[in-house]
Amino acid sequence: MIRRRHLITGAAIAPLAVPHLARAQAARTVKMGSLRLIHSMTPHFYQRFAPQGLTVEIITFDSPTDGKNAVVTRSVDFGGFGIAAATLGAAAGEPIVVVGAFCNRGMGIVSKAGSELRTLRDLRGKRIGIWPGSTQEVFILDRLRSEGMTVRDITAVRVPFGEMHAMLQRGDIDAYVGAEPGPGLSLSSGIGQLVEYPYGTAMGGLNMIFGTSEQMIAQDPALVTTMLRIHRQASEYMAANPREVAEATVRILGAPRGAVDNALGAQNVEYIWRLDETVVRQSRTYAQRMLDLRQIRRLPDFAKFLNPRFSNEVAAAA
Repeated sequence: MIRRRHLITGAAIAPLAVPHLARAQAARTVKMGSLRLIHSMTPHFYQRFAPQGLTVEIITFDSPTDGKNAVVTRSVDFGGFGIAAATLGAAAGEPIVVVGAFCNRGMGIVSKAGSELRTLRDLRGKRIGIWPGSTQEVFILDRLRSEGMTVRDITAVRVPFGEMHAMLQRGDIDAYVGAEPGPGLSLSSGIGQLVEYPYGTAMGGLNMIFGTSEQMIAQDPALVTTMLRIHRQASEYMAANPREVAEATVRILGAPRGAVDNALGAQNVEYIWRLDETVVRQSRTYAQRMLDLRQIRRLPDFAKFLNPRFSNEVAAAA
C-alpha cells in the first residue's frame, strides 16, 4: 500500500553536469519509491544533488514488495527496496534490474528485556515475529540453519515491521526479526534486548538495493546514470552527516529520536551505493539461499538481474 507522496522541490545544491538534461527545455519529474525505514532515507537527500530542471518525487510504500511492484509496473521510475523482493520478482521473470546498492545492515533480532532469550538457540519453541517475503526472513532462516535449527524449531508469527515493537511489549511474541527503527526503538526504550545483528553469514549485511525496470534501461540509460550519480552523492553525504540524517528521519518518518540514535550509533545502518563485486556475490548467494529454502523455483537470470554497468560508469567518472 502506498502511504504518501513527498514532492521534493527547491534549488539544487551542487548541481551536476548532465548534458541530456541540461539541453531539455521542460522540467522533468522522476518518481522514486522509498520505504518508511531509517535505511530508506537516502531519496530524501536527492534533491540537493539533482541537476537543474530535475525534480524527485518520493512515493513511500509500506512493504518492499509494494515498492518492487511499483517499479515493475512503472508506477515509479526507480525504487529502493529489499533484495528479497527484487529476487522474488526476477526469479518469476519480472523485468526488475538491480543497478546499484542502497543500504546494508538495518536488521536486528530482539527479545523481551530480562528474558532468557539471549542467543539464537534460546529461540527454540518461542513465538518469533517475522515478515514473510522479507530480507530479514531469509537471514533468520539462514542463521537458524547455521545453528542446526530450522523454522520448525520456532513458532513463526506473521508480523509487519511496524507492529513488532508493540507486539513484543504486549507479550504477543517472544522475539522478532525486525527492521530499523524497530530494533532501535525496543532497545532504547528498555522493552527489548539484543539477541544479535544477523550478519554472520556469507550474505554479510546485504539488505536493500537500487532498482529500476528493463524498460527504463532500454529507453533512457542516461537517466539511470544520472539517478545513480545522485544516489551516490546523497549516500556519501549521509554517511558523513549522521546527525542530519537522524534529524531528517525524526522529522519525515516520525521515528522516536532514541530509536534513530540507537540504530545510527550502533552503526546498524550503512548507506551505500555501488553495485560492486561484493554486493554482486552476496546477491547471488542470497538467491541461492532462497532457492534452497524453496522460496523461489529457479534462480534469476543474473545477466539481466544484476547490472553493474551504470554503477561502474559513476565510479569511473569520480
